[in-house]
Amino acid sequence: MTEVDPKLLEVLVCPLTKTPLVYDRKAQELISKKAGLAFPIRDGIPIMLVDEARKLGK
Repeated sequence: MTEVDPKLLEVLVCPLTKTPLVYDRKAQELISKKAGLAFPIRDGIPIMLVDEARKLGK
């Protein structure tokens, strides 16, 4: 599993809501609680496209 640069995580925000993201290391996702989306991280690179995000269940 490739780690994400911590400095990158500090500056990334949700592309929809512009709110901070929560890093889920185990799932390799960045979670936007406000948008209800989980953005995947592939090979250490966050994929910040809404079309690629997974909708979170309630």
